[in-house]
Amino acid sequence: MPNMFTIGKRLVPVDEVAFVEPYSPGENPKIQTVRNYQARVVQVNRESVLTEQSVAAFAEEHKFRLIDEDGIAVNPAVRFWVETFTPTEGFTPTKPYVTRLVWRDHDGNAQSKLLVAAPETVLAVAFTGDRIPAGSDGASEANPAPVRRGRKPRNRRRPPAATM
Repeated sequence: MPNMFTIGKRLVPVDEVAFVEPYSPGENPKIQTVRNYQARVVQVNRESVLTEQSVAAFAEEHKFRLIDEDGIAVNPAVRFWVETFTPTEGFTPTKPYVTRLVWRDHDGNAQSKLLVAAPETVLAVAFTGDRIPAGSDGASEANPAPVRRGRKPRNRRRPPAATM
């Protein structure tokens, strides 16, 4: 089935995956296995499954969009929105996050992932698959600003002149 993939014994619909992120075995010493897990497949509802496939290989095989700075791949079938992120008092993240990638789960609750990539970069990749070089403001000759076109006037038919 092209809309599903198998991880271990689990069948996962591609539309249920929000993103794929790198996995490091040192992150969770409770997991003891002989398998070489390389990525975590995070579903829309935030459940996750580990895979032996790399993020890049998974992204290429399933046509996900890769955000290079964070090393994650987002699913183009999921409706995301992008917000700027500023740490608040009492929350000091370990990385210099500047973007929040947000989506809704099936219950309508907002879920999110903090990213170090600039909001413009995340927006370009998540919505169009465009890659913007790090440090760029997002505008380039390769990605010009969209041209807005006015509405076409309606072609109104006039009723025929009355004859007597």
